[in-house]
Order: sequence, then C-alpha cells, then structure tokens
Amino acid sequence: MRAAASRLAFIDALKAIASQLIVLHHLAFYGPMSDVAHDLAPALISWLSQDARIAVQIFLVIGGFLAAKALAPQGKLIVGNPLSVLYSRYFKLTIPYFAALLFATACAALAGLLMTHDSIPEAPQPMQIIAHALLLQNLLGFDALSAGVWYIAIDFQLFAVLLGTLWLASRLGTRINGTRLLSVLFVTLLAGSSLFFFNRDAAWDNWALYFFGAYALGALTYWASTQARGADWLGLIAVAVVVALLIDFRSRIAVALVVALALGIARRSGGLETWPKSTLLAYLGQISYSVFLVNFPVALVINALFANFAPDNILANGLGMLVAWLSCVLVGAIFHRYIESRTRTVQIALGRIGSLLLYALRNLLHTRPLQRIFDWLALFLRARL
Repeated sequence: MRAAASRLAFIDALKAIASQLIVLHHLAFYGPMSDVAHDLAPALISWLSQDARIAVQIFLVIGGFLAAKALAPQGKLIVGNPLSVLYSRYFKLTIPYFAALLFATACAALAGLLMTHDSIPEAPQPMQIIAHALLLQNLLGFDALSAGVWYIAIDFQLFAVLLGTLWLASRLGTRINGTRLLSVLFVTLLAGSSLFFFNRDAAWDNWALYFFGAYALGALTYWASTQARGADWLGLIAVAVVVALLIDFRSRIAVALVVALALGIARRSGGLETWPKSTLLAYLGQISYSVFLVNFPVALVINALFANFAPDNILANGLGMLVAWLSCVLVGAIFHRYIESRTRTVQIALGRIGSLLLYALRNLLHTRPLQRIFDWLALFLRARL
C-alpha cells in the first residue's frame, strides 16, 4: 500500500517520530560507538540513552486507539469470533517478528566475530526459541534475542486483554441492554487499576496490566472523540490521569496523556486523516514496525565494524552512529517491502500447509473421535489463517 493511500496521516506521523526515537535510543544505549562518541554531544546522547525510550508510550496509546477502532468503534464488540481475531493478531505480529529474530541471530553471530561486547546476544537455545515463539520470553525469564522484542509480547497481551474485556462486556451487556456502557466501564476500571496500582510497581512490567493504562487511554480517547460532547469526555479522561500523576508522577504516563489528547483533538478536528501532509512522515510511519524489528541487529553489526576498524576515533564513531541510523531505516524499508507487506500471504500459506498436515495425520489414525478432532482443526486453520 502506498503511504498516501488509506492511512491516517496524524498516526503515521506519530509512529514515524516514535520509531526514530527508539532507533536513536538503541544506538545511544547499546555502544560501543556511543561510548566513544559521547563527548561529541554528551547531553544529547545521554538523553537518548536514558529518556528517549519513553517514545514507546506513543505506540501504546496508538495501539489502544486503533484496537478500539477495529474491535468496537461504537464501544460494542463487532467481531463475531474473538478467537479468530486473536489468532490473526498473533500471526500479523509474529510472522515478521520471526523473520526479524532469524535476522537478529545472524547479525549477532557476525558481530561476535568482529568484537566482544555485552550487547551481543548469546546463541539461542531451544527453550529460549520456543518461549520467543509463544511471546512468553520475559514471563519465563529468558534473555531476549533482540532489543525491543519485549514490546511485541506486551502488545499481544494488551490486545488480548482488551478483546477479552469487550467480549465479557458483550456477554453480560446483552442481558441488560447495556453492552456499550459495560465495555467503557470495564476498560475504565482496568485502566484505573493500572494507573493507580500496577504501573507504580516495576515488578509488573512483564505483564499487560502494567501498560494497560496507556493502552486504555487510546481506546477511551477513540470512544470519547465519537461522542457529541467529546471534549467533555476528553476532559474527564485528562482529570483522572492528572489525579494519578499527582499521587505518583510518572513521565511515561504524562506523555501517554498528551498523545491521547492529541489523537482525540486531531480526530474531532478532522486532522487525523489529513495532517500533516508529509510523504516522508507517512512512509516512515508505514514502515515503523519493520524499522522497530530490525534496528537493533543492524546497529549491532555497524557497531562491530566501527569497533573493529576505528575503536577510539571519536569523530569516526559519531559518523558511525549516523550511518547506523540511516542503515536501520534503509534495512527497515527493505524488510517492510519483502517481509512485512507479505505477512497475509504467508499466513494463508501456513494455514493451507497446516490443514494438509492435519488431514495427512488424520488418515494415519483409525479412531473416529480423533479423526473428527483433526478434521475440525484442519477446517479451522483453513478458515482462520
């Protein structure tokens, strides 16, 4: 899809900015180039190393905003089969993610030939690979195979929590004719528990509830901006978050609030689809997920090259950081063109292969109940993937 077609310009711009900040954060945080080049711009590199990661909040709020738009645009769940939606979400996230992990493993092996540094991940182990495939690596205590992959696991958790909450509201709401009210109420209660409790305790940072406050801000903002008195509802959201910040100020939540309000204002003013009119930002937003996935391994290899050939040259390493930044965007664009944009095609092929394998296994069995189970699984894969 071209960047100019069928996209939300304001969200693309936010994604573009956030993804570039994450790239720069990784470049500044993971050396060794940034360690050598630090004196060129100490304040800037220190800020990028420590504070630029707050850009993740932009992705969290946008994620909730778009999930509400897709799942329950009027506050009522519109999907007929939540499990099939969850499967689709899993494969949409993980097909490019798996490709990126293979790329990251190869890059780590190459970097290990050129330098010794604690930023280089160790060779993956079988259980570690399985944990990554299930998006459980952080919950099970495995080291990440690439920087930033924790976010994919959290994104999937958050989507599942929101989907489950909306499904529960739809089941209970039909009995009292109040599905929309229950949807908003349940999401608000979960958001409050996150903002006032879970997000204040770092021990929860591998779980969706730690981040759900920011994610729910996006969802609630989408619903509030559809109402006739949307400005009033946005104001109530802001007041609730300000109270949470007065109790325990967290810059990440303050940023999430600003992003949520910006989305709400942009939607109500009509600027969500049309502003800013920037082809560059639109394209960078379109490829932001690919850039997010591949930036660390690309930067790792370039770090290794400069560590090998110009280990102590401040100017050379400063130039190396610039080269790495541009290379991350270039490789991300290639990855998007040849991998991410073909996710749906791969998903369909996997479904067909899976159904064929299940039918073949079924034919090897002679127990009728087991045959029926495999028939059902094969049909499910063919229909849903």
